[in-house]
Amino acid sequence: MIYQEFAHFYDELFDEKLYDRWLNYTVKRIRSNWHVLDLACGTGRLAIRLAHRGYDIDGADLSEDMLTMAEQRARTEHVNVPFIQADMRNLEGLPRYDAISCYDDSLCYLIEQSDLGRAFQSINDHLSPTGVFLFDVITPYQTDTVYPGFMYNYQDEGSAFMWTSYEGEFAAHSVEHELAFFLYNADKDAYDAYSELHQERTYDVETYKQMLANAGFSRILVTTDFGDRPFSNHVKRWMFECHKEIG
Repeated sequence: MIYQEFAHFYDELFDEKLYDRWLNYTVKRIRSNWHVLDLACGTGRLAIRLAHRGYDIDGADLSEDMLTMAEQRARTEHVNVPFIQADMRNLEGLPRYDAISCYDDSLCYLIEQSDLGRAFQSINDHLSPTGVFLFDVITPYQTDTVYPGFMYNYQDEGSAFMWTSYEGEFAAHSVEHELAFFLYNADKDAYDAYSELHQERTYDVETYKQMLANAGFSRILVTTDFGDRPFSNHVKRWMFECHKEIG
């Protein structure tokens, strides 16, 4: 997925409170002396929060634009976080970590099941023998009931953003997001327009568990509400805590 101009809107549009909830979920499940990778780190908000807490944290993302913003933020906030451009399906060259996180339903952008399986295997391969993998996904309830027909519009003096979601036709439990951006160009006294199509796909919880087991994860705990509530099908997001098989 190519973010292009979306990277410049990302921070302003995203709910800041969600990062605090991902932070709380993470610190409850990792140790203070662990080396951690925040995969699909975006503009680095979670990784930098973990760095402020004293964690040895790296950030990785496929988008060069996102990583540029993450590096700028780390310098501004005076923390040292290595940011790495990497594809979650192939983490070759990265070290082993004690914990790997991947939030904001980033794994749902791997719309081919084989790619998701490759990502799970690559993540398992880059965990220490006692490592833990923490991630979230949107649920079939979100793709099939909540998202179809969803619309969100944002406008300020210099920009505008329109987001519309439709049920995906390419797979079961899939969704397509049409994103349109308008940035004011003072030289032209007009707006430059950009558009992107984002596709997501999810699965029932048993499919996730089987794929994780196939990749070598043993104990798998699924919760909701950022770990505060037990598993339920009729929620928008599932949280996964996956422990690597030792042996």
